[in-house]
Amino acid sequence: MSIAVLGAGAFGTALAIALAQKTEVLLWSHKPDHAEDMRRMGRNRARLPEHAFPRSLRASSDLADIQTIDVVLIAVPMQKLRGFLESAAPALASKRLVACCKGIDLETGLDPVETLIQGVPDASASLLTGPSFADDIAKGLPTALVLACNDPDTGATLQSALSTPSLRLYRTTDVIGASLGGALKNVVAIAAGAAMGAGLGESARAALMTRGFVEMQRFAMHRGARPETLGGLSGFGDLVLTCTSAQSRNYRLGFAMGQAQVFDPDITVEGAATALAVDAMANKEGLDMPITSAVAALLEKRLDVSDAMKALLARSLKEE
Repeated sequence: MSIAVLGAGAFGTALAIALAQKTEVLLWSHKPDHAEDMRRMGRNRARLPEHAFPRSLRASSDLADIQTIDVVLIAVPMQKLRGFLESAAPALASKRLVACCKGIDLETGLDPVETLIQGVPDASASLLTGPSFADDIAKGLPTALVLACNDPDTGATLQSALSTPSLRLYRTTDVIGASLGGALKNVVAIAAGAAMGAGLGESARAALMTRGFVEMQRFAMHRGARPETLGGLSGFGDLVLTCTSAQSRNYRLGFAMGQAQVFDPDITVEGAATALAVDAMANKEGLDMPITSAVAALLEKRLDVSDAMKALLARSLKEE
Protein backbone atom coordinates (compact mmCIF):
# COMPACT_ATOMS: atom_id res chain seq x y z
CA MET A 1 0.00 0.00 0.00
CA SER A 2 1.52 3.33 -1.07
CA ILE A 3 1.82 6.09 1.53
CA ALA A 4 2.35 9.86 1.41
CA VAL A 5 3.10 12.17 4.30
CA LEU A 6 2.06 15.76 3.70
CA GLY A 7 4.03 18.13 5.91
CA ALA A 8 7.80 17.91 6.23
CA GLY A 9 8.14 19.12 9.80
CA ALA A 10 9.98 16.98 12.33
CA PHE A 11 7.03 14.67 13.10
CA GLY A 12 5.96 14.19 9.50
CA THR A 13 9.53 13.48 8.49
CA ALA A 14 9.96 10.97 11.31
CA LEU A 15 6.80 9.12 10.29
CA ALA A 16 7.97 9.05 6.69
CA ILE A 17 11.35 7.61 7.70
CA ALA A 18 9.74 4.94 9.87
CA LEU A 19 7.17 3.90 7.26
CA ALA A 20 9.77 3.85 4.48
CA GLN A 21 11.35 0.88 6.23
CA LYS A 22 8.49 -1.27 4.87
CA THR A 23 7.12 0.50 1.77
CA GLU A 24 7.65 3.40 -0.62
CA VAL A 25 6.79 6.75 0.94
CA LEU A 26 6.38 10.22 -0.52
CA LEU A 27 7.22 13.14 1.79
CA TRP A 28 5.64 16.40 0.64
CA SER A 29 6.77 19.91 1.55
CA HIS A 30 4.90 23.06 0.55
CA LYS A 31 8.26 24.71 -0.18
CA PRO A 32 9.86 23.65 -3.50
CA ASP A 33 13.34 24.62 -2.35
CA HIS A 34 12.90 22.54 0.80
CA ALA A 35 11.82 19.52 -1.20
CA GLU A 36 14.73 19.97 -3.59
CA ASP A 37 17.19 20.17 -0.68
CA MET A 38 15.77 16.96 0.80
CA ARG A 39 16.10 15.19 -2.56
CA ARG A 40 19.67 16.37 -2.98
CA MET A 41 20.87 15.73 0.57
CA GLY A 42 18.81 12.64 1.40
CA ARG A 43 17.66 14.10 4.70
CA ASN A 44 15.58 16.94 6.14
CA ARG A 45 18.33 19.33 7.16
CA ALA A 46 15.83 21.96 8.31
CA ARG A 47 13.83 19.86 10.78
CA LEU A 48 15.47 16.46 11.42
CA PRO A 49 19.05 16.74 10.17
CA GLU A 50 20.58 13.76 11.98
CA HIS A 51 18.42 11.15 10.24
CA ALA A 52 19.18 9.99 6.70
CA PHE A 53 16.33 9.00 4.41
CA PRO A 54 15.87 5.35 3.38
CA ARG A 55 16.10 4.78 -0.36
CA SER A 56 12.35 4.14 -0.48
CA LEU A 57 11.60 7.70 0.73
CA ARG A 58 11.36 10.47 -1.85
CA ALA A 59 10.56 14.15 -1.39
CA SER A 60 8.26 16.33 -3.47
CA SER A 61 6.50 19.68 -3.44
CA ASP A 62 3.93 18.75 -6.11
CA LEU A 63 0.55 17.57 -4.82
CA ALA A 64 -0.07 15.93 -8.19
CA ASP A 65 2.42 13.27 -7.10
CA ILE A 66 -0.10 11.85 -4.62
CA GLN A 67 -2.62 11.01 -7.35
CA THR A 68 -1.82 7.29 -7.19
CA ILE A 69 -1.19 7.16 -3.42
CA ASP A 70 -3.50 4.99 -1.29
CA VAL A 71 -3.03 6.45 2.19
CA VAL A 72 -2.22 10.09 2.93
CA LEU A 73 -0.96 11.15 6.35
CA ILE A 74 -1.42 14.87 6.96
CA ALA A 75 1.19 16.18 9.39
CA VAL A 76 0.13 19.84 9.32
CA PRO A 77 -0.28 21.85 12.56
CA MET A 78 -3.87 21.95 13.79
CA GLN A 79 -4.31 25.69 13.38
CA LYS A 80 -3.14 25.45 9.76
CA LEU A 81 -5.02 22.30 8.82
CA ARG A 82 -8.26 23.95 7.70
CA GLY A 83 -6.45 26.41 5.43
CA PHE A 84 -4.32 23.64 3.97
CA LEU A 85 -7.38 21.57 3.13
CA GLU A 86 -9.02 24.50 1.36
CA SER A 87 -6.23 24.47 -1.22
CA ALA A 88 -5.42 20.74 -1.25
CA ALA A 89 -8.94 19.26 -1.24
CA PRO A 90 -9.05 18.39 -4.98
CA ALA A 91 -5.90 16.29 -4.67
CA LEU A 92 -7.19 14.56 -1.52
CA ALA A 93 -10.66 13.64 -2.77
CA SER A 94 -11.74 10.03 -2.15
CA LYS A 95 -8.49 9.08 -0.41
CA ARG A 96 -7.84 7.52 2.98
CA LEU A 97 -6.69 10.49 5.05
CA VAL A 98 -5.02 10.29 8.45
CA ALA A 99 -4.62 13.45 10.53
CA CYS A 100 -1.33 13.52 12.46
CA CYS A 101 -1.89 16.63 14.56
CA LYS A 102 -3.36 17.37 17.98
CA GLY A 103 -5.59 20.20 19.07
CA ILE A 104 -8.84 22.03 18.47
CA ASP A 105 -9.35 24.63 15.77
CA LEU A 106 -9.54 27.96 17.56
CA GLU A 107 -12.09 29.41 15.13
CA THR A 108 -14.37 26.43 14.48
CA GLY A 109 -13.97 24.33 17.64
CA LEU A 110 -13.47 21.23 15.46
CA ASP A 111 -10.98 18.44 16.14
CA PRO A 112 -8.62 17.08 13.42
CA VAL A 113 -10.98 14.40 12.09
CA GLU A 114 -13.96 16.77 12.06
CA THR A 115 -11.80 19.25 10.16
CA LEU A 116 -10.86 16.59 7.60
CA ILE A 117 -14.50 15.62 7.12
CA GLN A 118 -15.53 19.24 6.66
CA GLY A 119 -12.67 20.01 4.27
CA VAL A 120 -12.73 16.81 2.19
CA PRO A 121 -16.21 15.29 2.71
CA ASP A 122 -15.78 12.46 0.18
CA ALA A 123 -12.57 11.16 1.78
CA SER A 124 -12.11 8.66 4.61
CA ALA A 125 -10.89 10.43 7.78
CA SER A 126 -8.84 8.93 10.62
CA LEU A 127 -6.44 10.11 13.32
CA LEU A 128 -2.98 8.99 14.40
CA THR A 129 -2.16 10.12 17.94
CA GLY A 130 -0.45 9.09 21.16
CA PRO A 131 2.78 9.50 23.14
CA SER A 132 5.64 10.05 20.72
CA PHE A 133 8.54 12.31 19.89
CA ALA A 134 9.84 12.70 16.35
CA ASP A 135 13.43 11.81 17.21
CA ASP A 136 12.40 8.53 18.86
CA ILE A 137 10.31 7.49 15.86
CA ALA A 138 13.07 8.38 13.37
CA LYS A 139 15.61 6.39 15.42
CA GLY A 140 13.36 3.35 15.33
CA LEU A 141 12.88 3.31 19.09
CA PRO A 142 9.81 1.41 20.34
CA THR A 143 6.73 3.63 20.13
CA ALA A 144 3.00 2.85 20.57
CA LEU A 145 0.33 5.04 18.99
CA VAL A 146 -3.44 4.99 18.50
CA LEU A 147 -5.21 4.84 15.14
CA ALA A 148 -8.71 6.27 15.63
CA CYS A 149 -11.27 5.61 12.92
CA ASN A 150 -15.07 5.52 12.98
CA ASP A 151 -15.14 2.61 10.53
CA PRO A 152 -13.69 -0.59 12.08
CA ASP A 153 -12.72 -2.14 8.72
CA THR A 154 -10.86 0.96 7.57
CA GLY A 155 -9.21 1.19 10.97
CA ALA A 156 -7.97 -2.40 10.74
CA THR A 157 -6.60 -1.83 7.23
CA LEU A 158 -4.75 1.32 8.28
CA GLN A 159 -3.48 -0.31 11.47
CA SER A 160 -1.79 -2.99 9.40
CA ALA A 161 -0.47 -0.57 6.77
CA LEU A 162 1.02 1.91 9.25
CA SER A 163 2.49 -0.46 11.84
CA THR A 164 6.19 -1.31 11.68
CA PRO A 165 8.46 -3.48 13.86
CA SER A 166 9.17 -0.45 16.07
CA LEU A 167 5.92 1.49 15.61
CA ARG A 168 3.01 -0.40 17.19
CA LEU A 169 -0.49 0.89 16.51
CA TYR A 170 -3.59 0.18 18.56
CA ARG A 171 -6.95 1.03 17.05
CA THR A 172 -10.16 2.53 18.40
CA THR A 173 -13.47 3.71 17.03
CA ASP A 174 -13.65 6.40 19.74
CA VAL A 175 -12.43 9.23 17.54
CA ILE A 176 -13.75 11.88 19.94
CA GLY A 177 -11.86 10.45 22.90
CA ALA A 178 -8.61 10.00 21.00
CA SER A 179 -8.82 13.50 19.52
CA LEU A 180 -9.59 15.23 22.80
CA GLY A 181 -7.02 13.24 24.76
CA GLY A 182 -4.29 14.38 22.39
CA ALA A 183 -5.53 17.96 22.48
CA LEU A 184 -6.19 18.41 26.19
CA LYS A 185 -2.97 16.84 27.48
CA ASN A 186 -1.07 19.69 25.82
CA VAL A 187 -2.91 22.20 28.00
CA VAL A 188 -1.95 20.29 31.14
CA ALA A 189 1.66 20.10 29.90
CA ILE A 190 1.80 23.90 29.72
CA ALA A 191 0.61 24.04 33.33
CA ALA A 192 3.15 21.42 34.41
CA GLY A 193 5.96 23.27 32.65
CA ALA A 194 4.93 26.55 34.27
CA ALA A 195 5.00 24.94 37.72
CA MET A 196 8.48 23.51 37.13
CA GLY A 197 9.76 26.73 35.60
CA ALA A 198 8.56 28.67 38.62
CA GLY A 199 10.32 26.26 40.95
CA LEU A 200 7.12 24.93 42.54
CA GLY A 201 8.48 21.38 42.61
CA GLU A 202 7.72 17.85 41.52
CA SER A 203 4.81 17.50 43.94
CA ALA A 204 3.07 20.45 42.31
CA ARG A 205 3.63 18.90 38.88
CA ALA A 206 2.17 15.59 40.06
CA ALA A 207 -0.88 17.38 41.43
CA LEU A 208 -1.40 19.31 38.20
CA MET A 209 -1.06 16.16 36.10
CA THR A 210 -3.56 14.29 38.26
CA ARG A 211 -6.15 17.03 38.48
CA GLY A 212 -5.52 17.92 34.85
CA PHE A 213 -6.33 14.34 33.88
CA VAL A 214 -9.64 14.71 35.71
CA GLU A 215 -10.37 17.80 33.60
CA MET A 216 -9.47 15.91 30.44
CA GLN A 217 -11.95 13.17 31.33
CA ARG A 218 -14.65 15.65 32.32
CA PHE A 219 -14.48 17.59 29.07
CA ALA A 220 -14.08 14.56 26.79
CA MET A 221 -16.87 12.53 28.37
CA HIS A 222 -19.16 15.56 28.22
CA ARG A 223 -18.60 15.46 24.47
CA GLY A 224 -19.27 11.75 24.12
CA ALA A 225 -15.86 10.13 24.63
CA ARG A 226 -15.45 6.77 26.32
CA PRO A 227 -13.59 6.94 29.66
CA GLU A 228 -11.31 4.02 28.80
CA THR A 229 -9.98 5.95 25.80
CA LEU A 230 -8.76 8.75 28.05
CA GLY A 231 -7.08 6.16 30.25
CA GLY A 232 -5.13 4.79 27.28
CA LEU A 233 -2.25 5.89 25.08
CA SER A 234 -4.04 8.85 23.50
CA GLY A 235 -4.93 10.31 26.91
CA PHE A 236 -3.03 9.24 30.00
CA GLY A 237 -0.04 7.89 28.07
CA ASP A 238 0.43 11.09 26.10
CA LEU A 239 -0.15 13.17 29.24
CA VAL A 240 2.72 11.46 31.08
CA LEU A 241 5.16 11.94 28.21
CA THR A 242 4.26 15.55 27.51
CA CYS A 243 4.29 16.70 31.13
CA THR A 244 7.65 15.17 32.03
CA SER A 245 9.98 15.82 29.09
CA ALA A 246 11.71 18.95 27.89
CA GLN A 247 11.33 17.57 24.36
CA SER A 248 7.68 18.65 24.60
CA ARG A 249 7.13 22.09 23.10
CA ASN A 250 4.08 22.59 25.30
CA TYR A 251 6.07 21.83 28.42
CA ARG A 252 8.87 24.15 27.27
CA LEU A 253 6.40 26.98 26.68
CA GLY A 254 5.03 26.57 30.20
CA PHE A 255 8.54 26.38 31.63
CA ALA A 256 9.47 29.63 29.90
CA MET A 257 6.35 31.32 31.30
CA GLY A 258 7.23 30.03 34.76
CA GLN A 259 10.64 31.68 34.47
CA ALA A 260 9.16 34.86 32.96
CA GLN A 261 11.14 34.28 29.76
CA VAL A 262 10.12 34.97 26.16
CA PHE A 263 9.36 31.79 24.17
CA ASP A 264 10.29 31.54 20.48
CA PRO A 265 7.10 32.54 18.59
CA ASP A 266 8.17 30.51 15.54
CA ILE A 267 7.81 27.23 17.45
CA THR A 268 4.39 25.62 17.00
CA VAL A 269 2.74 24.96 20.38
CA GLU A 270 -0.64 23.33 19.80
CA GLY A 271 -1.68 23.54 23.45
CA ALA A 272 -1.81 27.34 23.44
CA ALA A 273 -4.67 27.62 20.97
CA THR A 274 -6.32 24.54 22.47
CA ALA A 275 -6.35 26.12 25.93
CA LEU A 276 -8.09 29.22 24.63
CA ALA A 277 -10.60 27.19 22.60
CA VAL A 278 -11.42 24.75 25.41
CA ASP A 279 -11.68 27.51 28.02
CA ALA A 280 -14.23 29.34 25.87
CA MET A 281 -16.18 26.13 25.23
CA ALA A 282 -16.13 25.11 28.89
CA ASN A 283 -17.40 28.51 29.99
CA LYS A 284 -20.19 28.36 27.44
CA GLU A 285 -21.19 24.83 28.42
CA GLY A 286 -20.87 25.28 32.18
CA LEU A 287 -17.96 22.90 32.74
CA ASP A 288 -15.54 23.36 35.64
CA MET A 289 -12.03 23.44 34.09
CA PRO A 290 -9.85 25.40 36.55
CA ILE A 291 -6.43 24.33 35.23
CA THR A 292 -7.44 25.03 31.65
CA SER A 293 -8.81 28.42 32.70
CA ALA A 294 -5.55 29.18 34.52
CA VAL A 295 -3.48 28.28 31.45
CA ALA A 296 -5.70 30.46 29.25
CA ALA A 297 -5.25 33.34 31.69
CA LEU A 298 -1.46 32.86 31.63
CA LEU A 299 -1.40 32.88 27.84
CA GLU A 300 -3.51 36.03 27.70
CA LYS A 301 -1.33 37.60 30.43
CA ARG A 302 -4.30 38.09 32.74
CA LEU A 303 -2.41 36.21 35.48
CA ASP A 304 1.18 35.32 36.25
CA VAL A 305 2.20 31.86 37.48
CA SER A 306 2.17 32.88 41.14
CA ASP A 307 -1.34 34.34 40.92
CA ALA A 308 -2.59 31.35 38.94
CA MET A 309 -1.31 28.90 41.53
CA LYS A 310 -2.81 30.94 44.36
CA ALA A 311 -6.16 30.92 42.58
CA LEU A 312 -6.05 27.13 42.18
CA LEU A 313 -5.08 26.57 45.82
CA ALA A 314 -7.80 28.95 47.04
CA ARG A 315 -10.59 26.87 45.51
CA SER A 316 -13.10 25.35 47.91
CA LEU A 317 -11.99 22.11 49.57
CA LYS A 318 -13.83 19.00 48.36
CA GLU A 319 -13.64 15.23 48.02
CA GLU A 320 -11.42 13.86 45.29
